[in-house]
Amino acid sequence: MTSSTIHPLPATPHGHPYGGVSERFLRRRAFWNRTASYILFLAATASVLVTVGIVYVLLTESAPFFERVSIVDFLTDTQWTPVFENARFGVFTLVSATLTVAGIALAVAIPAGLGLAIYLNEYADSKVRETVKPLLELLEGVPTVVYGFFALLFVTPLLQTFIPGLAGFNMLAPGLVMGIMILPYTASVSEDAMRAVPMALREAGYALGYSRFRVATRIVIPAALSGITAAFILGMSRAVGETMVVAIAAGQNPNFTFNPTEGAATITAYIVQMAMGDLPHGSIAYQSVFAAGMVLFLITLVFNLIGFFLRRRFREVY
Repeated sequence: MTSSTIHPLPATPHGHPYGGVSERFLRRRAFWNRTASYILFLAATASVLVTVGIVYVLLTESAPFFERVSIVDFLTDTQWTPVFENARFGVFTLVSATLTVAGIALAVAIPAGLGLAIYLNEYADSKVRETVKPLLELLEGVPTVVYGFFALLFVTPLLQTFIPGLAGFNMLAPGLVMGIMILPYTASVSEDAMRAVPMALREAGYALGYSRFRVATRIVIPAALSGITAAFILGMSRAVGETMVVAIAAGQNPNFTFNPTEGAATITAYIVQMAMGDLPHGSIAYQSVFAAGMVLFLITLVFNLIGFFLRRRFREVY
């Protein structure tokens, strides 16, 4: 008998090649496989239905608002005074503050998160990584209201020592604090994406004489750019939708400005402010909450679509 001889598996009395496996067991396994597929399908469907439900509520509640307010005025006016006698509904007053605060947060989180991810993945040894990463992820568990009072009572007075005349309510302090708040998202997801890059690519760079930093910036980051982009889009969506930090530290006075040293109300801060008031159902002020929520939803959707196309493009390139 040669070494290439293939020994057939012994058949069971039922003709199955695996001993001890009955037809009953196979039927039970098939049943649980189908059950698991149905459960997972229902879970996926539920997430889609929740999104559809949110869109439905926003559309149905904001439609009466646009019957009473011109969409041109909604997009071009620079004042937002929905509860005044002479009401004005310029949503870009809220959008300007939202984008300013989120932009400051990303200006902090992107370089800090990417640098931290490079350090943890390329420089730190296993003990340091196992210590720093859990501590970093603990920041995700801090309540956002704590971040808000930290921005108002600590960061703002600290900034006032360097920027004389800085208002007590401003967009700079909550923007910086929100950058720290979303840092775990950007750093952790970016580090996971870098860790997925095959070691053979790094070894090829070292064989060409690249330094560790050059390997990280010229090989690892381009190869992991899809995941890094996802991390930044996730952080941006988190910053745009943040509520308590800006409601506490940025103020609740609508102000059309991109100056971070001034106070202004973001979309989420306005929604919180109106939610705490006594608004008659069906009033124009009540409907404006849903119109602002629709704008916030569209902003988040745009950022996620940008991230989707960037991930697809870089995945095709690399």
